[in-house]
Amino acid sequence: MDNWTRVSEFILLGLSEQPQQQEVLCGLSCGLYLTGCLGNMLTLLAIVSDPHLHSPMYFFLCNLSLLDICFTSTTIPKMLLNHLSGHTTISFSACLAQMYFFIAFGAADSILLSAMAYDRYVAICCPLQYMTTMNVLRCALLVVVPWVLSNLISIVHTILMTHLSFCTNRIPHFFCELNALIKLSCSDTQVNKMLVLVFGSSVVLVPFVCIMASYTLIAVAVWKVPSTRGKGKAFSTCVSHLCVVFLFYGTIIGVYFKPTSLHTTQRDTAATVMYTMVAPMLNPFIYSLRNRDLKSALRKLLSENHFAKPL
Repeated sequence: MDNWTRVSEFILLGLSEQPQQQEVLCGLSCGLYLTGCLGNMLTLLAIVSDPHLHSPMYFFLCNLSLLDICFTSTTIPKMLLNHLSGHTTISFSACLAQMYFFIAFGAADSILLSAMAYDRYVAICCPLQYMTTMNVLRCALLVVVPWVLSNLISIVHTILMTHLSFCTNRIPHFFCELNALIKLSCSDTQVNKMLVLVFGSSVVLVPFVCIMASYTLIAVAVWKVPSTRGKGKAFSTCVSHLCVVFLFYGTIIGVYFKPTSLHTTQRDTAATVMYTMVAPMLNPFIYSLRNRDLKSALRKLLSENHFAKPL
Protein backbone atom coordinates (compact mmCIF):
# COMPACT_ATOMS: atom_id res chain seq x y z
CA MET A 1 0.00 0.00 0.00
CA ASP A 2 1.56 3.24 -1.16
CA ASN A 3 -0.64 5.61 0.79
CA TRP A 4 -2.00 5.40 4.34
CA THR A 5 -5.45 6.57 3.11
CA ARG A 6 -5.84 3.17 1.38
CA VAL A 7 -5.77 1.40 4.74
CA SER A 8 -9.43 1.41 5.72
CA GLU A 9 -9.10 -1.12 8.52
CA PHE A 10 -6.67 -3.25 10.49
CA ILE A 11 -6.89 -6.90 11.52
CA LEU A 12 -6.17 -7.58 15.21
CA LEU A 13 -4.63 -11.05 15.62
CA GLY A 14 -5.45 -11.16 19.36
CA LEU A 15 -3.62 -12.67 22.30
CA SER A 16 -2.72 -15.86 20.48
CA GLU A 17 -2.94 -17.30 16.98
CA GLN A 18 -4.06 -20.68 18.37
CA PRO A 19 -7.87 -20.87 18.83
CA GLN A 20 -7.78 -22.93 22.05
CA GLN A 21 -5.29 -20.59 23.72
CA GLN A 22 -7.31 -17.61 22.50
CA GLU A 23 -10.42 -19.00 24.24
CA VAL A 24 -8.63 -19.45 27.56
CA LEU A 25 -6.81 -16.10 27.41
CA CYS A 26 -9.97 -14.19 26.53
CA GLY A 27 -11.75 -15.82 29.46
CA LEU A 28 -8.95 -14.82 31.82
CA SER A 29 -8.91 -11.30 30.37
CA CYS A 30 -12.65 -10.98 30.94
CA GLY A 31 -12.23 -12.09 34.56
CA LEU A 32 -9.39 -9.65 35.18
CA TYR A 33 -11.31 -6.81 33.55
CA LEU A 34 -14.51 -7.36 35.51
CA THR A 35 -12.63 -7.81 38.79
CA GLY A 36 -10.59 -4.66 38.21
CA CYS A 37 -13.61 -2.57 37.21
CA LEU A 38 -15.62 -3.79 40.20
CA GLY A 39 -12.79 -3.12 42.65
CA ASN A 40 -12.03 0.32 41.25
CA MET A 41 -15.70 1.26 41.05
CA LEU A 42 -16.29 0.28 44.69
CA THR A 43 -13.23 2.27 45.73
CA LEU A 44 -14.48 5.28 43.79
CA LEU A 45 -17.99 5.10 45.25
CA ALA A 46 -16.75 4.54 48.80
CA ILE A 47 -14.48 7.60 48.69
CA VAL A 48 -17.10 9.86 47.09
CA SER A 49 -19.88 8.79 49.48
CA ASP A 50 -17.90 9.10 52.73
CA PRO A 51 -17.06 12.69 53.81
CA HIS A 52 -14.39 11.37 56.19
CA LEU A 53 -12.37 10.22 53.17
CA HIS A 54 -12.27 13.62 51.48
CA SER A 55 -8.55 14.10 52.06
CA PRO A 56 -5.56 14.35 49.67
CA MET A 57 -4.62 10.65 49.85
CA TYR A 58 -8.12 9.46 48.99
CA PHE A 59 -8.47 12.17 46.37
CA PHE A 60 -5.51 10.62 44.54
CA LEU A 61 -6.88 7.10 45.06
CA CYS A 62 -10.19 8.21 43.58
CA ASN A 63 -8.47 9.55 40.47
CA LEU A 64 -6.32 6.41 40.19
CA SER A 65 -9.44 4.23 40.25
CA LEU A 66 -11.08 6.36 37.55
CA LEU A 67 -7.96 6.20 35.38
CA ASP A 68 -7.64 2.43 35.79
CA ILE A 69 -11.24 1.90 34.69
CA CYS A 70 -10.72 4.11 31.63
CA PHE A 71 -7.31 2.58 30.86
CA THR A 72 -8.53 -1.02 30.76
CA SER A 73 -11.78 -0.08 28.99
CA THR A 74 -9.95 1.28 25.94
CA THR A 75 -8.67 -2.16 24.90
CA ILE A 76 -10.30 -5.16 26.62
CA PRO A 77 -13.99 -4.65 25.68
CA LYS A 78 -13.07 -4.32 21.98
CA MET A 79 -10.90 -7.44 22.18
CA LEU A 80 -13.71 -9.44 23.84
CA LEU A 81 -16.27 -8.13 21.35
CA ASN A 82 -14.06 -9.18 18.43
CA HIS A 83 -13.61 -12.62 19.95
CA LEU A 84 -17.32 -13.17 20.55
CA SER A 85 -18.42 -11.83 17.17
CA GLY A 86 -15.66 -13.50 15.18
CA HIS A 87 -14.79 -10.21 13.48
CA THR A 88 -11.20 -9.21 14.21
CA THR A 89 -11.14 -5.98 12.26
CA ILE A 90 -10.99 -2.38 13.46
CA SER A 91 -11.33 0.68 11.25
CA PHE A 92 -8.38 3.00 10.73
CA SER A 93 -10.03 5.88 12.59
CA ALA A 94 -11.15 3.63 15.46
CA CYS A 95 -7.62 2.22 15.67
CA LEU A 96 -6.14 5.72 16.00
CA ALA A 97 -8.78 6.63 18.60
CA GLN A 98 -7.98 3.51 20.61
CA MET A 99 -4.26 4.26 20.44
CA TYR A 100 -4.87 7.87 21.49
CA PHE A 101 -6.88 7.02 24.60
CA PHE A 102 -4.59 4.13 25.52
CA ILE A 103 -1.55 6.42 25.53
CA ALA A 104 -3.41 9.23 27.29
CA PHE A 105 -4.83 7.12 30.12
CA GLY A 106 -1.68 5.04 30.50
CA ALA A 107 0.63 8.07 30.70
CA ALA A 108 -1.69 9.85 33.15
CA ASP A 109 -1.81 6.71 35.30
CA SER A 110 1.98 6.56 35.38
CA ILE A 111 2.45 10.20 36.39
CA LEU A 112 -0.33 10.00 39.00
CA LEU A 113 1.41 7.09 40.73
CA SER A 114 4.43 9.33 41.27
CA ALA A 115 2.17 12.07 42.69
CA MET A 116 0.72 9.52 45.12
CA ALA A 117 4.21 8.48 46.19
CA TYR A 118 5.05 12.14 46.84
CA ASP A 119 1.87 12.48 48.91
CA ARG A 120 2.88 9.49 51.06
CA TYR A 121 6.40 10.90 51.46
CA VAL A 122 5.06 14.22 52.77
CA ALA A 123 2.56 12.45 55.09
CA ILE A 124 5.19 10.17 56.65
CA CYS A 125 8.37 12.23 56.56
CA CYS A 126 6.86 15.71 57.09
CA PRO A 127 3.59 15.10 59.00
CA LEU A 128 3.46 18.53 60.63
CA GLN A 129 3.61 20.29 57.25
CA TYR A 130 1.33 17.81 55.48
CA MET A 131 -1.90 19.84 55.35
CA THR A 132 -0.01 22.98 54.41
CA THR A 133 2.04 21.28 51.70
CA MET A 134 -0.80 19.21 50.24
CA ASN A 135 -3.27 22.07 49.97
CA VAL A 136 -6.20 22.12 47.56
CA LEU A 137 -4.30 23.94 44.81
CA ARG A 138 -1.32 21.57 44.88
CA CYS A 139 -3.54 18.49 44.92
CA ALA A 140 -5.48 19.84 41.95
CA LEU A 141 -2.25 20.53 40.04
CA LEU A 142 -0.90 17.04 40.78
CA VAL A 143 -4.02 15.60 39.14
CA VAL A 144 -4.56 18.10 36.30
CA VAL A 145 -0.93 18.08 35.11
CA PRO A 146 -0.91 14.30 34.36
CA TRP A 147 -4.15 14.62 32.37
CA VAL A 148 -2.93 17.60 30.34
CA LEU A 149 0.59 16.28 29.72
CA SER A 150 -0.58 12.79 28.76
CA ASN A 151 -3.14 14.14 26.28
CA LEU A 152 -0.55 16.41 24.64
CA ILE A 153 1.80 13.44 24.21
CA SER A 154 -1.02 11.31 22.84
CA ILE A 155 -1.99 14.02 20.32
CA VAL A 156 1.58 14.18 18.97
CA HIS A 157 1.80 10.39 18.54
CA THR A 158 -1.61 10.24 16.85
CA ILE A 159 -0.85 13.06 14.39
CA LEU A 160 2.47 11.47 13.42
CA MET A 161 0.75 8.10 12.93
CA THR A 162 -1.63 9.59 10.36
CA HIS A 163 1.34 10.47 8.14
CA LEU A 164 2.64 6.90 7.90
CA SER A 165 2.01 4.40 5.13
CA PHE A 166 1.60 0.71 5.99
CA CYS A 167 2.92 -2.43 4.32
CA THR A 168 0.28 -4.67 5.92
CA ASN A 169 -2.85 -4.24 7.97
CA ARG A 170 -2.35 -7.31 10.20
CA ILE A 171 -1.52 -6.21 13.78
CA PRO A 172 0.07 -9.02 15.85
CA HIS A 173 -1.55 -7.73 19.04
CA PHE A 174 -4.94 -7.55 20.74
CA PHE A 175 -5.25 -3.76 20.30
CA CYS A 176 -3.75 -0.87 18.32
CA GLU A 177 -0.51 -0.58 20.25
CA LEU A 178 1.91 2.19 19.27
CA ASN A 179 5.00 0.04 18.68
CA ALA A 180 3.01 -2.58 16.79
CA LEU A 181 1.70 0.05 14.37
CA ILE A 182 5.15 1.58 13.89
CA LYS A 183 6.53 -1.86 12.95
CA LEU A 184 3.88 -2.24 10.23
CA SER A 185 4.83 1.01 8.53
CA CYS A 186 6.73 1.25 5.25
CA SER A 187 7.54 4.91 5.91
CA ASP A 188 10.51 6.42 7.69
CA THR A 189 9.63 6.01 11.38
CA GLN A 190 12.78 7.48 12.95
CA VAL A 191 10.87 10.47 14.36
CA ASN A 192 8.15 8.20 15.74
CA LYS A 193 10.69 5.93 17.44
CA MET A 194 12.66 8.87 18.83
CA LEU A 195 9.53 10.42 20.35
CA VAL A 196 8.53 7.07 21.86
CA LEU A 197 11.82 7.13 23.78
CA VAL A 198 11.67 10.85 24.64
CA PHE A 199 8.05 10.90 25.77
CA GLY A 200 8.36 7.47 27.31
CA SER A 201 11.24 8.65 29.46
CA SER A 202 9.22 11.64 30.68
CA VAL A 203 6.12 9.65 31.65
CA VAL A 204 7.67 6.31 32.65
CA LEU A 205 11.32 6.55 33.69
CA VAL A 206 11.07 9.91 35.49
CA PRO A 207 7.98 8.92 37.55
CA PHE A 208 9.56 5.55 38.34
CA VAL A 209 12.73 7.23 39.66
CA CYS A 210 10.61 9.68 41.70
CA ILE A 211 8.62 6.82 43.21
CA MET A 212 11.76 4.90 44.16
CA ALA A 213 13.28 8.04 45.72
CA SER A 214 10.07 8.71 47.70
CA TYR A 215 9.84 5.17 49.03
CA THR A 216 13.55 5.15 49.92
CA LEU A 217 13.03 8.24 52.07
CA ILE A 218 9.87 6.68 53.53
CA ALA A 219 11.77 3.49 54.39
CA VAL A 220 14.46 5.51 56.17
CA ALA A 221 11.81 7.38 58.17
CA VAL A 222 9.91 4.20 59.04
CA TRP A 223 13.12 2.49 60.18
CA LYS A 224 13.45 5.13 62.88
CA VAL A 225 9.99 4.31 64.30
CA PRO A 226 10.50 2.75 67.76
CA SER A 227 7.40 0.53 67.61
CA THR A 228 8.18 -2.85 66.05
CA ARG A 229 4.52 -3.43 65.20
CA GLY A 230 4.17 -0.03 63.55
CA LYS A 231 7.41 -0.55 61.66
CA GLY A 232 6.29 -3.95 60.38
CA LYS A 233 2.91 -2.66 59.25
CA ALA A 234 4.48 0.30 57.43
CA PHE A 235 7.05 -1.91 55.69
CA SER A 236 4.32 -4.36 54.68
CA THR A 237 2.34 -1.55 53.08
CA CYS A 238 5.41 -0.15 51.29
CA VAL A 239 6.41 -3.58 49.96
CA SER A 240 2.92 -4.24 48.58
CA HIS A 241 2.89 -0.83 46.88
CA LEU A 242 6.33 -1.42 45.39
CA CYS A 243 5.33 -4.85 44.04
CA VAL A 244 2.59 -3.22 41.95
CA VAL A 245 4.97 -0.41 40.94
CA PHE A 246 7.59 -2.89 39.72
CA LEU A 247 4.94 -4.91 37.88
CA PHE A 248 3.51 -1.83 36.15
CA TYR A 249 6.71 0.04 35.31
CA GLY A 250 8.89 -3.04 34.81
CA THR A 251 6.69 -4.47 32.07
CA ILE A 252 6.29 -1.08 30.36
CA ILE A 253 10.06 -0.56 30.38
CA GLY A 254 10.47 -4.06 28.94
CA VAL A 255 8.12 -3.26 26.05
CA TYR A 256 9.23 0.27 25.13
CA PHE A 257 12.88 0.53 26.21
CA LYS A 258 14.25 -2.93 25.45
CA PRO A 259 16.63 -3.31 22.45
CA THR A 260 14.81 -4.21 19.23
CA SER A 261 16.77 -7.47 18.86
CA LEU A 262 15.26 -8.77 22.13
CA HIS A 263 11.64 -8.13 21.14
CA THR A 264 9.34 -11.05 20.37
CA THR A 265 5.59 -10.92 19.80
CA GLN A 266 4.85 -13.40 22.60
CA ARG A 267 6.96 -11.61 25.19
CA ASP A 268 5.63 -8.17 24.29
CA THR A 269 2.04 -9.42 24.43
CA ALA A 270 2.60 -11.08 27.82
CA ALA A 271 4.24 -7.93 29.21
CA THR A 272 1.43 -5.77 27.84
CA VAL A 273 -1.16 -7.98 29.56
CA MET A 274 0.63 -7.37 32.86
CA TYR A 275 0.45 -3.58 32.77
CA THR A 276 -2.90 -3.27 30.97
CA MET A 277 -4.89 -5.92 32.89
CA VAL A 278 -3.12 -7.31 35.95
CA ALA A 279 -1.74 -4.08 37.47
CA PRO A 280 -5.03 -2.11 37.22
CA MET A 281 -6.84 -5.10 38.74
CA LEU A 282 -4.41 -5.22 41.68
CA ASN A 283 -4.44 -1.47 42.40
CA PRO A 284 -7.74 -1.36 44.35
CA PHE A 285 -6.70 -4.34 46.47
CA ILE A 286 -3.20 -3.05 47.21
CA TYR A 287 -3.82 0.68 47.57
CA SER A 288 -7.39 0.67 48.85
CA LEU A 289 -8.67 -2.54 50.40
CA ARG A 290 -5.70 -2.82 52.79
CA ASN A 291 -6.72 0.53 54.25
CA ARG A 292 -8.83 0.31 57.42
CA ASP A 293 -10.78 3.54 56.87
CA LEU A 294 -11.59 2.65 53.28
CA LYS A 295 -12.70 -0.86 54.24
CA SER A 296 -15.03 0.69 56.81
CA ALA A 297 -16.44 3.00 54.12
CA LEU A 298 -16.93 0.03 51.79
CA ARG A 299 -18.81 -1.91 54.46
CA LYS A 300 -21.01 1.13 55.00
CA LEU A 301 -21.54 1.46 51.26
CA LEU A 302 -22.52 -2.19 50.86
CA SER A 303 -24.59 -2.50 54.02
CA GLU A 304 -28.35 -2.92 53.80
CA ASN A 305 -28.92 0.16 55.94
CA HIS A 306 -27.01 2.31 53.48
CA PHE A 307 -29.31 1.37 50.60
CA ALA A 308 -32.48 1.19 52.63
CA LYS A 309 -35.00 3.86 51.72
CA PRO A 310 -37.05 5.55 54.44
CA LEU A 311 -40.68 4.52 54.49
